[in-house]
Amino acid sequence: MASWGRLNAVLRNALRSPRSLKNSALRRAVGPGILGSVIGTGVICYYQYHANNRTLPFAVYAEVPKEAAAAPRPSARKIRFDQFASVVYEQEPYMTPRDFLFSVMLENVDRKLQKRNLTAKEVDSMLGAASKARAGNELFRTIGDSGLISYTEYLFLLTILTKPRTGFHIAFKMLDVDGNEHVDQKEFLKLKNIIGKSKMRVPKDSTEKPAEEGESANTTLQAYFFGKRGENKLQYQEFCRFMEDLQAEVQEMEFLQFSRGMDTMRREDFAEWLLHYTNEEDNEIYWQNIRRRIPAGQSITFDEFKAFCLFSNNLEDFSFSVKLVTGANRPVGMAQFKRAVRIATGHDLSESVLDTVFKLFDMDGDNCLSHKEFMGVMKDRVLRGLRVQHQNGLSGYWRCVKRETLKAAQEALGGNTGCPF
Repeated sequence: MASWGRLNAVLRNALRSPRSLKNSALRRAVGPGILGSVIGTGVICYYQYHANNRTLPFAVYAEVPKEAAAAPRPSARKIRFDQFASVVYEQEPYMTPRDFLFSVMLENVDRKLQKRNLTAKEVDSMLGAASKARAGNELFRTIGDSGLISYTEYLFLLTILTKPRTGFHIAFKMLDVDGNEHVDQKEFLKLKNIIGKSKMRVPKDSTEKPAEEGESANTTLQAYFFGKRGENKLQYQEFCRFMEDLQAEVQEMEFLQFSRGMDTMRREDFAEWLLHYTNEEDNEIYWQNIRRRIPAGQSITFDEFKAFCLFSNNLEDFSFSVKLVTGANRPVGMAQFKRAVRIATGHDLSESVLDTVFKLFDMDGDNCLSHKEFMGVMKDRVLRGLRVQHQNGLSGYWRCVKRETLKAAQEALGGNTGCPF
């Protein structure tokens, strides 16, 4: 069609040219002849094409068999679970407590051995040990590889690490019909499945099982809460302590990982921890900010680190507080940031942590943060890189334009502009 269009344009220009056809009568005679030749040539080529291909305009075509549908892809959480799970029981993969800790600390695992197949005797021994384990912030490290964590429990534990306790208390009270602040094993499984569903979001064409169908054996978590035979009751205070201990254990391990085993963490190491799981296109600019703005030799204590982790588990409340303090989608100054953190968590962040955050995420040097961009990075941090991001199409193009514009503005302004707050 493009070739015919170009030919038509050439002929039209030729007919209108005074040099080619000056006589109007001659133009009227030649024009229809050329048009008729073009149409006749097109008809001949059309039927010649169909003759060569042994088809007619009114031919009936047989249905072409469709290609086999692509196999459904599992979710990012399911992929990570299968990647870190090191044991198999009754043809189902399971994590050990050690595997779970590694899955929230590391991006990948270099497995040198095949998954270990457990016998019924080994599983029975694991459940007996779990029922006698003592509470504390070293529970998972103490059990190590002598335990079973199902996929549904993996989702449940991830939720404990990423959400405030208020949601758990509400769900616990909903299942506690008689109001005595404890639940049995059957009620706890409902609680776990409800919370697990909010994490799964399984695609329609996925082969993954729903939360209620994902387990075929008793697990370490159930034996720890309800005993080996499931006859005990779980008090809410015990469950609350378990949540706090798990969060403290993961926080301690991450702190030791990025502080290289020291009692304090350098500010640049804290910034590295913040960006560890992020997949934002602005990471290059963030690292430039670290090198240019954060002074060497200053450190952050474990207590300061824990306070920031508490803040990160209350991001939704913080986001709501920021909108109340500054207005929707407006840049956030340090004073507004501190106030919003205080409203959301009831605690304050140290000046060292606040200064690191602002120097890291202040893109244009005006001592303010973009609320949307900061929340995007923090959600990646909290979800350990399991948040799916789409950068294709027009939106991805404009994000690239914005990144390059901010980079140019940063170089041109040199951080000399002031914050409006």
